[in-house]
Amino acid sequence: MFYGRKRGNAPPRRDVAGDWVCPLPRDKNQLFETVVQRWESGYAMMSVALDESFSLRARGKLVCARQQVSIAADLLCRLATALIGACDSLEDRGRHIANLPIVEPLKVGFFRGDTAQGAATWNSLLHHVLFGDRSRFFHKVRILSDTLGQLTQQFDDSASEIFHGTSVEPVDCWRKVECLHYDFTTCLREEEVVLKSFLRALPSTQLAAFSREVEIARQLKRTRNKPALFGVSA
Repeated sequence: MFYGRKRGNAPPRRDVAGDWVCPLPRDKNQLFETVVQRWESGYAMMSVALDESFSLRARGKLVCARQQVSIAADLLCRLATALIGACDSLEDRGRHIANLPIVEPLKVGFFRGDTAQGAATWNSLLHHVLFGDRSRFFHKVRILSDTLGQLTQQFDDSASEIFHGTSVEPVDCWRKVECLHYDFTTCLREEEVVLKSFLRALPSTQLAAFSREVEIARQLKRTRNKPALFGVSA
């Protein structure tokens, strides 16, 4: 365990904003840029497909709009697989680090849908109850992972209803996918911040191992319907 270490041996602590704006060492920054660029590329393709579906719908081209929203759902699922896998890697590698980074709880006001707002509420509550940065870090990573899984499943379900024309209230389905996309975007940005803070805290001797873990996790197939973790303590 990590108890008994002298405070003088611990690196100076930063807040979340300081971790974000301060540049990383070259090797860590290279990994960060590689991972984030991969995420952003997937996000851009998914968002373009979704925007196109809304545009086609507005022009009355409903068949094409349905096809595009189905494509967007598939792309979102692929991105979610990478993001959830990265959360797993953060949690697994974090257990080998003495000084995990400080994290801020998810903000309810940054989300629009019930699922994400509920997750943010739970994360904020536990953040102020849990003792120590370690528990707070692990809890936020788990909440992010679970929320991404739920948002992806709900997006896929709504997109499927739109594509097959089975929705009783199609207008509500279109509104829901737009809301889910918004909340998914917020989770993506939150994970990017956590990743950068984590890399700053990660000992250089563990960087290569973490890089391999992220790559392996990215390639693993993940189920879309994950069990809820809101009730799991850190």
